[in-house]
Amino acid sequence: MRKYLRTILAGALVALATSVPASAEVGLGTDLVSRYVWRGSDLGNAASVQPWISYSNDVVEVGAWSSWAIDDGAANENDLYVSFGAGPVGITVTDYYLPTASPGDFFNYSDDDGIHIIEISAGIELGAASVMGAINLLGDGDDSFWVEASVPLEMLSSGDTVVGLTVGGGNGFYTTDTDPMVASVSLDVSKDDWFGSYILNPDAEITFLVIGKSF
Repeated sequence: MRKYLRTILAGALVALATSVPASAEVGLGTDLVSRYVWRGSDLGNAASVQPWISYSNDVVEVGAWSSWAIDDGAANENDLYVSFGAGPVGITVTDYYLPTASPGDFFNYSDDDGIHIIEISAGIELGAASVMGAINLLGDGDDSFWVEASVPLEMLSSGDTVVGLTVGGGNGFYTTDTDPMVASVSLDVSKDDWFGSYILNPDAEITFLVIGKSF
């Protein structure tokens, strides 16, 4: 598995080094969310600030994304990622890093402690709809996978208000008993710089309402 991961990361670096930055762009911003809910699970247990910074061109995007609880939330996160796009298809390698799990131990990539989780994901856009699949290659003993599909709900959208539906499921740490299960069904709404989701996790039998604003 580690040999496979090194091959993927080496390919990512080669593609980044040889890509032509015809329309290179640096972006940055911050989202403020009432709750950090990810793939059907509450990870922050508090309102969170989520800053990001990225560099992109016609082929590659490299970036960092974080989530920091405003008060004594249970989870903080500081991720790195590299994405490659070709038409409707995209591939992303993400290093999910949990700095509070073991402070000062950033270079520990053990497959057992979970300080870093390395995920590879692939997605495809099918018109207005999209499908994405992901699997953890390092830092997760279950090698958990996640699959989700998103579709627009045009009958509910109007003007600058966009409404969509996302359904996702997985196994391992995404579900209560590690067996494959639908773990997130969300009604997603965005308008200008505001966004929100009403989320049902049918596996854990819990719901969330999350509202956020981008700055």
